[in-house]
Amino acid sequence: MQRSTDKILTTHAGSLPRPHHLAELLIAQSRGEPVDLDELEAAIRQSTDDVVRHQRACGLSVVNDGEQSKVSFMEYRTQRLSGFGYVDAAAAGPTHQFSTMEAQDYPEFYADWLGGRAKRSAQAAPDKVLCCVGPVQWKDFGQVERDIENLRAAAGESDATELFMTALSPATYAPPNLHYRDHDEYLTAIADAMSREYRAIVEAGFVLQIDAPDLGNTYRKRDFTFEQLIAHLERCVEVINYSTRHLPADRIRVHVCCGADEAPHHRDISLADVAPVLMKLRPDGMTIVGANGRHAHEWKVWADVDVPDGKVIIPGVIDSTTNIIEHPEAVAQRIEQYASVLGRENIIAGVDCGFDTVADMGQVDAKIAWAKLTSLAQGAAIATSSLW
Repeated sequence: MQRSTDKILTTHAGSLPRPHHLAELLIAQSRGEPVDLDELEAAIRQSTDDVVRHQRACGLSVVNDGEQSKVSFMEYRTQRLSGFGYVDAAAAGPTHQFSTMEAQDYPEFYADWLGGRAKRSAQAAPDKVLCCVGPVQWKDFGQVERDIENLRAAAGESDATELFMTALSPATYAPPNLHYRDHDEYLTAIADAMSREYRAIVEAGFVLQIDAPDLGNTYRKRDFTFEQLIAHLERCVEVINYSTRHLPADRIRVHVCCGADEAPHHRDISLADVAPVLMKLRPDGMTIVGANGRHAHEWKVWADVDVPDGKVIIPGVIDSTTNIIEHPEAVAQRIEQYASVLGRENIIAGVDCGFDTVADMGQVDAKIAWAKLTSLAQGAAIATSSLW
């Protein structure tokens, strides 16, 4: 993983806007509707070419495929892996619903917000729950290989500093387990399966980004005490470390996600409370929210964190949930704040989260998303002129 040795490098968190035609094809496929696979594959290739070109045109240094082949950052896993299926909710046992705790505090907002974004939510009956019902194994690894080749071809002779590709962490939103003896055995099985994808990405010459919302979002969703939360985070970190144990740490970054949506976020955990756990992550890189209104003050926390040698922190200096285009001077100021506590060579300027984590969310207009990324690159250039 390249470091900011003579200028502030720039990147983003993974997902980028998908064309409407591609999004509709992906949504139809996720519903189990018939889709022309040749048409879908052609749309994925073309869109991957386009997003790589757009990223370089914006001035980004470290670019990816924009997750163009995935209907969402997490749903692709159950599409590509076997062992999962829908069962009667009663048979599934106790489960936690999406954003339950936060939604209890602001039910009117959630009823309106989720109700307006439910294009794909009817794919399963309300009395059905997705569960692990058999051994977790790959059923279509060819899709991973396809994504790798599409990114390689799209990058071509690009002068991008580096390429990265995203994959879901083992513990993130793992469906309830009805097959394995206990939760630890279940997570180990998912980790063993996902490690094949991780290895393929690294061996392709890309930086692997492991998306880990469980490290940032759990407190919003589950009725945990603080002590239970820390124990959960410790286990999530252990599983990531286990699944990457045979890979070079300097070719991996972890996306600690708690900024994907424009919801209240009042239950977000404070960085100061979890930083010691996050510093146990084996991968050298870590992206973390830093621009939105709930976390913009937390750059100061890093002054008191014992950051291991070799760590590269990728703070969000652009908010991925709002259509406000940040001024380059504001971006530069944020970068300089992080440089003051972490050191200029130990940071890469990033984005809080993906712009299109679910194909039908549409929080940020596509044209505006590209303008925000351009502002990110411009702000990094301003910061570079003051830091070098």
